[in-house]
Amino acid sequence: MKKIALSIATMATVSMAASDISHPHERIEDTNGTTPVSESGIFNRIHFKGDLRLRYESIERDDADNKYRNRYRLRLGAKIDLIDNLQFEVGMRSGFGNPTSGNQTFLDDKPLGDYFFQSLRFNVLGFSYKSGNSTYKVGRQPYMMYRPVKSQLVWDNDVSMNGANYQYKDDTRIITLGINQPTLEENSVAEKNVNLFLAQYVHKTKLDFAKLNLGAGLYYYDGLKGNTELFGKSKGNTVDDQGRYTNDYHLVEGFGELQFKDVFGMPFKIAAGVVYNVAADDNNFGYDLAFQLGKAKHVGDWQVKYSYTDLQEDAALGAYSDSDNFGGGTAARGHAIRAKYKFGEHVYLAGNFFFDKLYESKSKVDGMEPDYERVQLDCIIKF
Repeated sequence: MKKIALSIATMATVSMAASDISHPHERIEDTNGTTPVSESGIFNRIHFKGDLRLRYESIERDDADNKYRNRYRLRLGAKIDLIDNLQFEVGMRSGFGNPTSGNQTFLDDKPLGDYFFQSLRFNVLGFSYKSGNSTYKVGRQPYMMYRPVKSQLVWDNDVSMNGANYQYKDDTRIITLGINQPTLEENSVAEKNVNLFLAQYVHKTKLDFAKLNLGAGLYYYDGLKGNTELFGKSKGNTVDDQGRYTNDYHLVEGFGELQFKDVFGMPFKIAAGVVYNVAADDNNFGYDLAFQLGKAKHVGDWQVKYSYTDLQEDAALGAYSDSDNFGGGTAARGHAIRAKYKFGEHVYLAGNFFFDKLYESKSKVDGMEPDYERVQLDCIIKF
């Protein structure tokens, strides 16, 4: 309790100090002006953004020792206008090469000055070109797939793609296509390259009372069966005694989402999604049910999201699904509550609470389906 109280007090102190910032760096998402690049000065072509997240975290599970730790995540990014509609994008993130997390744990025997820049590595490095409703991305980029209520059933928030990706978006539909090589991520230990072919379609409909999004996706991994685990851990997927995948992963996704503009005076979203691995004979299905009330857009606004997820061992590739829920990956079921409050102009306070039951196959004790409880208390400063 002392650690939790100290962490909350620290976050509140930092938040009050940071809320006085009145002239932050220009954000990437706010730089969609119409001035031609040829008429812009060199410094006006470069757009920076970043954020720092301080986190207190506790993990309690029946089959292993509990963990209590203080962590941080630092992200830095920039977009450089080369010509009209063509940008070079670069981003760095802490975390020592973890493909689905930028978190870094503070250690008692390590000086503070050793953390931030030693753990940074590139997670974005590529080109983005826009033409009308189409966007083309080449290089290492954040994924472009649509996720209902930001579901992490298939894709963790922090996954980057290495390859070529395309997206068409208008008022009625979103079409996304891509060819990637996931094993180009840092710290990959896979013996063979893995190719990922992806396609997703989302149909958007305006109803009298809400917006309806219906979508389907196909994510075809080539080169996983018989290959070693991508990053040294199966994350719930079935592997043999040598740590090799026993299945391929050819995933089919489907989802529906309703977006209401005003419920109790706040925006409200509700969604359901499923994923099915057609390349596995057993333990190959997962689903997610979620809703979100509110949106932390202005100072004083808040939002809360609840989801229930059940993900069998080989329903999705554990290396890229949610890295927080279930301890990361598949082979579990449970509840997640995520809340966020906009404390200052550029400061957010957040909390994530996970109450899960791990499958026996993921337990560290034979014959047990252990309880898994995780709490994360965050202070996020954006600049």
